[in-house]
Amino acid sequence: MNAGPILYIKRGCPYCRQAAAFFSTHGVAVEVRDVSKNRAALKRLIESSEQGNVPTFVYGDFVVSDFSVDELLDELAERPDIRLRLGLGDHDDET
Repeated sequence: MNAGPILYIKRGCPYCRQAAAFFSTHGVAVEVRDVSKNRAALKRLIESSEQGNVPTFVYGDFVVSDFSVDELLDELAERPDIRLRLGLGDHDDET
C-alpha cells in the first residue's frame, strides 16, 4: 500500500469534523481533502468510492463512505490489517 490514508470532507459537515477529530486524537496522519473547495478532489472521491458522500475514508483498497466514527470502527474491526497499519490498537475504539 503506497498511498497514505485520505479523508474526504465537506466544510460544515459535523460527521467530517468528528472523523477528523478521531484520527487526530489517535495520532493517525490523514490527508484531508475538502471536496467543497476542490473539484479535482471530488472527482477522485467519486472514482475511489463510486459516490460523492462524505466523510469518506480511503486507504488503498479499504474505503468507508458516508460514515460515523462508530461505523468506521465497525469496518476497521473487519480489517485488522488496516487497523494495525493505521496504528490503532485494540483499545483505541473510544472516541
